[in-house]
Amino acid sequence: MKKTSYLFAAMMLAALGSGFSPVTVNAVQAQEAADPAKQQTVRQEMAKPLNEIQDLLTAKQYPQALEKINAMDASLEKKTPFELFTISRLRAVVASSINDSTLMASSFDYMISTDFLKDPEKQRLMEAMASTLFGEKKYANSRVWGNRFLVKAPGNEVMVYLIARSYYLENDFANVVKVLNAQIAFDEKAQRNTSSDNLKLLALAYQQLKEWDNYAVALERLVALYPTPEFWTDLIYRVMKKPGFSDRLLLDYYRLQFLNGKLEDATDFVDMAELALLAGLPAEAKTAIEAGYAANVLGTGKEATKHKQLRDRVNKQAADDIKSLDAGEAAAKNAKTGIGLVNIGYNYVINGQYDKGLGLMEQGIAKGGLKSPDEAKLHLGMAYLRAGKRDKAVETLKSVQGRDGSADFARLWLLVPANKFAPEAK
Repeated sequence: MKKTSYLFAAMMLAALGSGFSPVTVNAVQAQEAADPAKQQTVRQEMAKPLNEIQDLLTAKQYPQALEKINAMDASLEKKTPFELFTISRLRAVVASSINDSTLMASSFDYMISTDFLKDPEKQRLMEAMASTLFGEKKYANSRVWGNRFLVKAPGNEVMVYLIARSYYLENDFANVVKVLNAQIAFDEKAQRNTSSDNLKLLALAYQQLKEWDNYAVALERLVALYPTPEFWTDLIYRVMKKPGFSDRLLLDYYRLQFLNGKLEDATDFVDMAELALLAGLPAEAKTAIEAGYAANVLGTGKEATKHKQLRDRVNKQAADDIKSLDAGEAAAKNAKTGIGLVNIGYNYVINGQYDKGLGLMEQGIAKGGLKSPDEAKLHLGMAYLRAGKRDKAVETLKSVQGRDGSADFARLWLLVPANKFAPEAK
């Protein structure tokens, strides 16, 4: 989160210029007669105290400068709007130097109420005040200034984060959610991405509220816009741990972990390979084993011999499987249900024969008799993605409704970047 310090506020005020232009009483009267509210000069008798105040500020004698400012304020009658503005600005400079946020707030308040600052300058004052009060842990007051800023600059993601963060630090997680969901709606209407900071804070708030479904939705937004292996791992793991998750989808759990580089130890690679063999997909098992060897987690240590035996078995089955694909296709076509066609079709896809495999999977789903139609559609959507047919994949995966984890995994597959799939996909 961007922080705005007292020093920044002082520098910002200095950047506005001094504006001290003493003139004669007659000149003042003439300007007042014309339009006193717009005059940007001060009377002649302010020249001497102003110079003394400037000298004190330069010498960093801030208490003495403030005393002189207050004395000048008390001694002048019928001050013009610009003279009042000048006095407020001088107090603000002192306040920013001595860390007096109360004095700074009152000074900024008056300055903002005038026409002597442009809107961007007023917004900078509001931003500085909100950030200053946030730093002092005066969160309620900080939000007042932050919301004033948002009136002028709706949807400013930095200020929204400051406000939401202030609620979070007060353990008011419901208001964090309210503020950030409003920001997401604003961003969507403006056709822009919500910042990662705001999405992370939203996820944390849902976590504190133990609203796990909403937490998963926030994670999905993060994965879609700002993917990291850590976000992916948390999201995938939560699908597997949801009530009703089917063990049939364990291989799909490992597939997503594999794509995101989160298979880290030998057990992960071995489990994925064994599950792929049980599913009749030795080519996929081979991919997992070879990746484990490439990562130097297989083929080493006390289990090296077992790893080699598994590798040899996988290689043999993969080679045999290629030779028997046509025979398996014929048997699947003669079966009473479509499950064989779906499985053999996916096997063709795994082996790079996309069009043939997709055709068989489509026939199998149309044939029916499937114990888990949603699982079949999940795998068809995955196959479309591997084949580079994203439009068909989106249509298919969005149709998955299973509460066994298949619908959750279908949504996650739609978040996987295209470059994660096989380079030869067309």
